[in-house]
Amino acid sequence: MNIQVTQENLSRALSNVSRVATSSRGALPILSNILIKTTDGRLTISATNLEIAITEVIGAKVMREGSITLPAKLIQEYVSSLPKGTVTMELEDHKLKLSCGDYTSTINGTLADDYPVIPQAGDKHIWKINSAVLKKALSQVVFAASSDDARPVLTGVLLHTVGEDVFFAATDSYRLSEKRVGTSKSEISLLIPGSSLNDLQRILSDDEADVFVYGEGDQVAFKVGDIELVSRLIEGTYPDYRKLLPAKFESSAELERSEYVSATKLASLFARESAGAITVSVKPDTKSLNIQSSASQLGENSTSLSASVEGDGVISLNSRFLLDGLQSLEGDTVQMSLNGKLDPCVLRAPEHDDYLHIIMPLKS
Repeated sequence: MNIQVTQENLSRALSNVSRVATSSRGALPILSNILIKTTDGRLTISATNLEIAITEVIGAKVMREGSITLPAKLIQEYVSSLPKGTVTMELEDHKLKLSCGDYTSTINGTLADDYPVIPQAGDKHIWKINSAVLKKALSQVVFAASSDDARPVLTGVLLHTVGEDVFFAATDSYRLSEKRVGTSKSEISLLIPGSSLNDLQRILSDDEADVFVYGEGDQVAFKVGDIELVSRLIEGTYPDYRKLLPAKFESSAELERSEYVSATKLASLFARESAGAITVSVKPDTKSLNIQSSASQLGENSTSLSASVEGDGVISLNSRFLLDGLQSLEGDTVQMSLNGKLDPCVLRAPEHDDYLHIIMPLKS
Protein backbone atom coordinates (compact mmCIF):
# COMPACT_ATOMS: atom_id res chain seq x y z
CA MET A 1 0.00 0.00 0.00
CA ASN A 2 1.22 3.46 -0.93
CA ILE A 3 -1.36 6.26 -0.83
CA GLN A 4 -1.82 9.96 -0.17
CA VAL A 5 -4.87 11.41 1.57
CA THR A 6 -5.74 14.74 3.21
CA GLN A 7 -5.38 14.88 6.97
CA GLU A 8 -8.87 16.40 7.35
CA ASN A 9 -10.65 13.59 5.49
CA LEU A 10 -8.61 10.85 7.15
CA SER A 11 -9.13 12.27 10.64
CA ARG A 12 -12.89 12.64 10.13
CA ALA A 13 -13.25 9.07 8.87
CA LEU A 14 -11.17 7.62 11.68
CA SER A 15 -13.23 9.56 14.22
CA ASN A 16 -16.49 8.24 12.74
CA VAL A 17 -15.30 4.65 12.67
CA SER A 18 -12.93 4.20 15.61
CA ARG A 19 -15.47 4.34 18.43
CA VAL A 20 -16.85 0.94 17.43
CA ALA A 21 -13.39 -0.59 17.83
CA THR A 22 -12.41 1.26 21.01
CA SER A 23 -15.68 0.22 22.69
CA SER A 24 -15.21 -3.44 21.80
CA ARG A 25 -15.10 -5.79 24.77
CA GLY A 26 -14.98 -8.92 22.71
CA ALA A 27 -12.63 -11.83 23.18
CA LEU A 28 -10.91 -11.12 19.86
CA PRO A 29 -8.01 -8.66 20.34
CA ILE A 30 -8.15 -7.71 16.65
CA LEU A 31 -11.56 -6.07 17.23
CA SER A 32 -9.74 -3.17 18.87
CA ASN A 33 -8.20 -2.48 15.45
CA ILE A 34 -9.43 -0.58 12.42
CA LEU A 35 -9.31 -2.13 8.95
CA ILE A 36 -7.72 0.15 6.33
CA LYS A 37 -7.71 -0.94 2.70
CA THR A 38 -7.79 0.46 -0.82
CA THR A 39 -10.90 -0.19 -2.92
CA ASP A 40 -11.32 0.97 -6.53
CA GLY A 41 -8.82 3.78 -6.16
CA ARG A 42 -10.28 5.02 -2.87
CA LEU A 43 -9.50 4.41 0.81
CA THR A 44 -11.95 2.33 2.87
CA ILE A 45 -11.84 2.54 6.67
CA SER A 46 -13.91 0.03 8.68
CA ALA A 47 -14.41 -1.27 12.21
CA THR A 48 -16.70 -3.82 13.82
CA ASN A 49 -17.38 -5.31 17.26
CA LEU A 50 -19.44 -8.13 15.68
CA GLU A 51 -22.69 -6.39 16.69
CA ILE A 52 -22.22 -3.22 14.67
CA ALA A 53 -19.93 -2.20 11.81
CA ILE A 54 -19.15 1.25 10.41
CA THR A 55 -17.43 1.86 7.08
CA GLU A 56 -16.42 5.12 5.45
CA VAL A 57 -14.89 5.55 2.00
CA ILE A 58 -12.75 8.62 1.29
CA GLY A 59 -10.90 9.93 -1.72
CA ALA A 60 -7.19 9.17 -1.96
CA LYS A 61 -4.33 9.05 -4.44
CA VAL A 62 -3.47 5.35 -4.64
CA MET A 63 -0.04 4.50 -5.95
CA ARG A 64 -0.09 0.90 -4.68
CA GLU A 65 -3.01 -1.17 -3.39
CA GLY A 66 -2.97 -2.85 0.01
CA SER A 67 -4.65 -3.43 3.35
CA ILE A 68 -3.75 -3.55 7.05
CA THR A 69 -5.42 -3.34 10.48
CA LEU A 70 -4.12 -0.84 13.03
CA PRO A 71 -4.85 -0.10 16.71
CA ALA A 72 -7.93 2.14 16.56
CA LYS A 73 -7.19 4.44 19.47
CA LEU A 74 -3.57 5.04 18.45
CA ILE A 75 -4.19 5.77 14.77
CA GLN A 76 -7.22 7.99 15.46
CA GLU A 77 -5.45 10.09 18.09
CA TYR A 78 -2.25 10.32 16.06
CA VAL A 79 -3.90 11.47 12.82
CA SER A 80 -6.13 13.97 14.64
CA SER A 81 -2.98 15.56 16.12
CA LEU A 82 -1.26 16.02 12.75
CA PRO A 83 -1.29 19.41 11.01
CA LYS A 84 -3.58 19.94 8.04
CA GLY A 85 -2.06 18.78 4.79
CA THR A 86 -1.33 15.60 2.88
CA VAL A 87 -0.69 12.36 4.75
CA THR A 88 1.39 9.72 2.96
CA MET A 89 0.76 6.12 4.08
CA GLU A 90 3.21 3.45 2.99
CA LEU A 91 2.91 -0.19 4.01
CA GLU A 92 5.89 -2.51 4.34
CA ASP A 93 5.08 -6.00 5.63
CA HIS A 94 2.84 -5.29 8.66
CA LYS A 95 4.22 -1.81 9.44
CA LEU A 96 2.53 1.36 8.20
CA LYS A 97 4.67 4.46 7.81
CA LEU A 98 2.78 7.75 8.04
CA SER A 99 4.31 11.06 6.93
CA CYS A 100 2.81 14.54 7.09
CA GLY A 101 5.10 17.55 6.76
CA ASP A 102 7.84 17.19 9.36
CA TYR A 103 6.04 14.36 11.18
CA THR A 104 6.86 10.71 10.53
CA SER A 105 5.78 7.63 12.48
CA THR A 106 5.57 3.90 11.97
CA ILE A 107 2.67 1.93 13.46
CA ASN A 108 2.74 -1.83 13.80
CA GLY A 109 -0.37 -3.53 12.43
CA THR A 110 -1.74 -6.99 11.78
CA LEU A 111 -2.75 -8.77 8.58
CA ALA A 112 -6.12 -7.73 7.17
CA ASP A 113 -6.89 -11.39 6.46
CA ASP A 114 -7.32 -11.93 10.21
CA TYR A 115 -10.03 -9.26 10.48
CA PRO A 116 -13.72 -10.33 10.62
CA VAL A 117 -15.76 -9.86 7.46
CA ILE A 118 -17.43 -6.44 7.41
CA PRO A 119 -21.18 -6.82 6.70
CA GLN A 120 -22.67 -4.65 3.99
CA ALA A 121 -26.07 -3.23 3.11
CA GLY A 122 -28.32 -5.11 0.72
CA ASP A 123 -29.00 -4.16 -2.88
CA LYS A 124 -32.29 -2.32 -2.36
CA HIS A 125 -33.25 0.13 0.36
CA ILE A 126 -36.63 -0.19 2.08
CA TRP A 127 -36.97 3.44 3.17
CA LYS A 128 -35.19 6.77 3.07
CA ILE A 129 -35.21 9.81 5.33
CA ASN A 130 -33.51 13.20 5.56
CA SER A 131 -30.34 13.12 7.69
CA ALA A 132 -31.26 16.13 9.85
CA VAL A 133 -34.77 14.79 10.45
CA LEU A 134 -33.42 11.37 11.45
CA LYS A 135 -30.81 12.86 13.77
CA LYS A 136 -33.44 14.95 15.56
CA ALA A 137 -35.83 12.01 15.83
CA LEU A 138 -33.19 9.76 17.37
CA SER A 139 -32.33 12.42 19.97
CA GLN A 140 -36.01 12.44 21.00
CA VAL A 141 -36.43 8.68 21.25
CA VAL A 142 -33.27 6.67 21.94
CA PHE A 143 -32.77 7.96 25.51
CA ALA A 144 -36.01 6.23 26.56
CA ALA A 145 -34.68 2.76 25.71
CA SER A 146 -33.58 0.58 28.61
CA SER A 147 -29.93 -0.02 29.49
CA ASP A 148 -30.80 -3.20 31.44
CA ASP A 149 -29.90 -6.35 29.50
CA ALA A 150 -32.31 -8.39 31.64
CA ARG A 151 -35.02 -7.52 29.08
CA PRO A 152 -33.13 -7.32 25.77
CA VAL A 153 -36.12 -6.17 23.68
CA LEU A 154 -36.44 -3.01 25.78
CA THR A 155 -32.82 -2.04 25.01
CA GLY A 156 -33.91 -1.63 21.42
CA VAL A 157 -35.75 1.05 19.46
CA LEU A 158 -38.64 -0.10 17.29
CA LEU A 159 -38.73 1.29 13.75
CA HIS A 160 -42.13 0.31 12.40
CA THR A 161 -45.12 1.30 10.31
CA VAL A 162 -48.69 1.88 11.44
CA GLY A 163 -50.65 2.05 8.22
CA GLU A 164 -48.34 4.12 6.01
CA ASP A 165 -46.92 6.19 8.89
CA VAL A 166 -43.38 5.35 10.06
CA PHE A 167 -42.56 5.60 13.76
CA PHE A 168 -39.58 5.26 16.07
CA ALA A 169 -40.53 4.11 19.58
CA ALA A 170 -38.56 3.27 22.72
CA THR A 171 -39.48 2.41 26.29
CA ASP A 172 -37.78 1.16 29.44
CA SER A 173 -41.23 0.40 31.00
CA TYR A 174 -41.07 3.62 33.08
CA ARG A 175 -41.34 6.06 30.17
CA LEU A 176 -41.96 5.90 26.45
CA SER A 177 -41.10 8.09 23.48
CA GLU A 178 -42.74 7.87 20.06
CA LYS A 179 -41.83 9.94 17.00
CA ARG A 180 -43.54 9.93 13.63
CA VAL A 181 -40.85 10.31 10.98
CA GLY A 182 -42.50 9.98 7.61
CA THR A 183 -44.42 7.53 5.47
CA SER A 184 -43.74 4.26 3.67
CA LYS A 185 -45.82 2.12 1.35
CA SER A 186 -43.83 -0.91 2.53
CA GLU A 187 -44.39 -2.52 5.92
CA ILE A 188 -41.43 -2.02 8.27
CA SER A 189 -40.73 -3.69 11.63
CA LEU A 190 -37.12 -3.52 12.83
CA LEU A 191 -35.98 -3.75 16.46
CA ILE A 192 -32.65 -1.91 16.47
CA PRO A 193 -30.24 -1.79 19.44
CA GLY A 194 -30.29 1.62 21.10
CA SER A 195 -26.49 1.57 21.26
CA SER A 196 -26.32 1.23 17.46
CA LEU A 197 -28.59 4.24 17.01
CA ASN A 198 -26.43 6.25 19.41
CA ASP A 199 -23.50 5.54 17.07
CA LEU A 200 -25.66 6.47 14.09
CA GLN A 201 -26.48 9.84 15.68
CA ARG A 202 -22.78 10.66 15.90
CA ILE A 203 -22.13 10.15 12.20
CA LEU A 204 -25.28 11.88 10.94
CA SER A 205 -24.99 15.46 9.73
CA ASP A 206 -27.47 18.32 10.09
CA ASP A 207 -27.73 18.79 6.32
CA GLU A 208 -30.31 17.68 3.78
CA ALA A 209 -28.56 14.45 2.75
CA ASP A 210 -30.66 11.32 2.25
CA VAL A 211 -30.19 8.37 4.59
CA PHE A 212 -31.05 5.05 2.95
CA VAL A 213 -32.28 2.26 5.22
CA TYR A 214 -31.78 -1.41 4.32
CA GLY A 215 -33.37 -4.25 6.27
CA GLU A 216 -32.57 -7.83 5.42
CA GLY A 217 -32.49 -10.96 7.55
CA ASP A 218 -31.15 -10.24 11.02
CA GLN A 219 -29.50 -6.91 10.24
CA VAL A 220 -30.27 -3.29 9.37
CA ALA A 221 -28.05 -0.85 7.51
CA PHE A 222 -28.05 2.94 7.28
CA LYS A 223 -26.15 4.54 4.42
CA VAL A 224 -25.56 8.27 4.05
CA GLY A 225 -23.10 9.50 1.44
CA ASP A 226 -19.89 7.48 1.81
CA ILE A 227 -20.65 6.24 5.35
CA GLU A 228 -22.43 3.01 6.10
CA LEU A 229 -23.51 1.59 9.47
CA VAL A 230 -24.67 -2.01 9.74
CA SER A 231 -26.15 -3.42 12.94
CA ARG A 232 -27.57 -6.71 14.10
CA LEU A 233 -31.26 -6.61 15.00
CA ILE A 234 -32.61 -7.67 18.40
CA GLU A 235 -34.59 -10.89 18.44
CA GLY A 236 -37.92 -10.96 20.22
CA THR A 237 -41.36 -9.37 20.18
CA TYR A 238 -41.68 -5.74 21.17
CA PRO A 239 -44.54 -4.94 23.57
CA ASP A 240 -47.69 -3.47 22.02
CA TYR A 241 -46.97 -0.07 23.51
CA ARG A 242 -49.76 1.65 21.59
CA LYS A 243 -52.25 0.15 24.04
CA LEU A 244 -50.77 2.58 26.60
CA LEU A 245 -51.84 5.63 24.59
CA PRO A 246 -54.96 7.05 26.29
CA ALA A 247 -57.86 8.03 24.05
CA LYS A 248 -59.00 10.88 26.34
CA PHE A 249 -57.90 12.68 29.48
CA GLU A 250 -59.53 13.94 32.67
CA SER A 251 -57.27 16.99 32.99
CA SER A 252 -54.57 18.88 31.14
CA ALA A 253 -52.38 21.96 31.46
CA GLU A 254 -50.68 23.97 28.75
CA LEU A 255 -47.78 26.21 29.76
CA GLU A 256 -44.37 27.62 28.83
CA ARG A 257 -41.92 24.74 28.47
CA SER A 258 -38.86 26.70 29.68
CA GLU A 259 -40.69 27.66 32.91
CA TYR A 260 -41.71 24.05 33.50
CA VAL A 261 -38.11 22.89 32.98
CA SER A 262 -36.76 25.47 35.45
CA ALA A 263 -39.38 24.62 38.07
CA THR A 264 -38.70 20.88 37.73
CA LYS A 265 -34.96 21.43 38.17
CA LEU A 266 -35.62 23.39 41.38
CA ALA A 267 -38.00 20.72 42.68
CA SER A 268 -35.46 17.97 41.97
CA LEU A 269 -33.02 19.57 44.45
CA PHE A 270 -35.42 18.70 47.28
CA ALA A 271 -36.36 15.29 45.90
CA ARG A 272 -33.08 13.46 46.37
CA GLU A 273 -34.13 11.72 49.57
CA SER A 274 -37.27 10.37 47.89
CA ALA A 275 -35.60 8.92 44.77
CA GLY A 276 -36.47 12.01 42.75
CA ALA A 277 -40.20 11.98 43.52
CA ILE A 278 -42.09 15.22 42.91
CA THR A 279 -45.81 15.95 42.93
CA VAL A 280 -47.43 17.77 40.01
CA SER A 281 -50.94 19.19 40.41
CA VAL A 282 -53.28 20.72 37.84
CA LYS A 283 -55.44 23.37 39.56
CA PRO A 284 -58.36 24.87 37.59
CA ASP A 285 -59.37 27.25 40.41
CA THR A 286 -56.03 29.12 40.23
CA LYS A 287 -55.40 28.29 36.54
CA SER A 288 -52.00 26.93 37.44
CA LEU A 289 -49.75 23.88 37.48
CA ASN A 290 -48.08 23.30 40.86
CA ILE A 291 -44.88 21.36 41.49
CA GLN A 292 -43.97 20.24 45.01
CA SER A 293 -41.11 18.30 46.59
CA SER A 294 -39.77 17.84 50.10
CA ALA A 295 -36.88 16.35 52.03
CA SER A 296 -36.97 15.86 55.79
CA GLN A 297 -33.36 17.02 56.21
CA LEU A 298 -33.35 19.83 53.65
CA GLY A 299 -36.80 21.40 53.55
CA GLU A 300 -39.49 21.70 50.89
CA ASN A 301 -40.15 23.39 47.57
CA SER A 302 -43.33 24.55 45.88
CA THR A 303 -43.70 26.38 42.57
CA SER A 304 -46.89 27.58 40.89
CA LEU A 305 -46.86 28.19 37.14
CA SER A 306 -49.54 29.96 35.12
CA ALA A 307 -51.22 27.56 32.71
CA SER A 308 -54.27 27.02 30.52
CA VAL A 309 -56.05 24.33 32.52
CA GLU A 310 -58.87 21.86 31.94
CA GLY A 311 -60.04 19.70 34.83
CA ASP A 312 -58.01 18.99 37.94
CA GLY A 313 -55.53 16.23 38.70
CA VAL A 314 -52.44 15.23 40.64
CA ILE A 315 -49.61 12.81 39.90
CA SER A 316 -46.28 11.80 41.45
CA LEU A 317 -43.38 11.55 38.99
CA ASN A 318 -39.66 10.92 38.85
CA SER A 319 -38.15 14.38 38.37
CA ARG A 320 -35.36 13.11 36.10
CA PHE A 321 -37.83 11.37 33.81
CA LEU A 322 -39.98 14.50 33.69
CA LEU A 323 -36.95 16.66 32.84
CA ASP A 324 -35.84 14.25 30.10
CA GLY A 325 -39.33 14.32 28.62
CA LEU A 326 -39.66 18.11 28.72
CA GLN A 327 -36.24 18.61 27.15
CA SER A 328 -37.00 16.17 24.34
CA LEU A 329 -39.94 18.28 23.15
CA GLU A 330 -39.74 20.94 20.47
CA GLY A 331 -41.34 24.38 20.63
CA ASP A 332 -42.01 26.88 23.40
CA THR A 333 -45.17 25.31 24.83
CA VAL A 334 -45.88 21.97 26.49
CA GLN A 335 -49.18 20.26 27.12
CA MET A 336 -49.35 17.80 30.00
CA SER A 337 -52.37 15.48 30.13
CA LEU A 338 -53.43 13.32 33.09
CA ASN A 339 -55.92 10.59 33.99
CA GLY A 340 -55.45 10.41 37.73
CA LYS A 341 -52.48 9.51 39.91
CA LEU A 342 -52.30 5.85 38.86
CA ASP A 343 -52.29 6.29 35.08
CA PRO A 344 -49.44 7.51 32.86
CA CYS A 345 -49.21 11.17 31.92
CA VAL A 346 -48.55 12.37 28.38
CA LEU A 347 -46.32 15.26 27.30
CA ARG A 348 -46.77 16.89 23.90
CA ALA A 349 -45.83 20.09 22.14
CA PRO A 350 -49.10 21.53 20.78
CA GLU A 351 -47.38 22.89 17.68
CA HIS A 352 -45.61 19.56 16.95
CA ASP A 353 -48.09 16.68 16.78
CA ASP A 354 -45.55 14.13 15.53
CA TYR A 355 -44.05 13.40 18.97
CA LEU A 356 -45.25 12.32 22.39
CA HIS A 357 -43.60 11.26 25.62
CA ILE A 358 -45.31 9.13 28.26
CA ILE A 359 -44.20 8.86 31.91
CA MET A 360 -45.48 6.25 34.35
CA PRO A 361 -46.46 7.59 37.80
CA LEU A 362 -44.68 6.73 41.02
CA LYS A 363 -46.77 4.76 43.48
CA SER A 364 -47.31 6.90 46.56
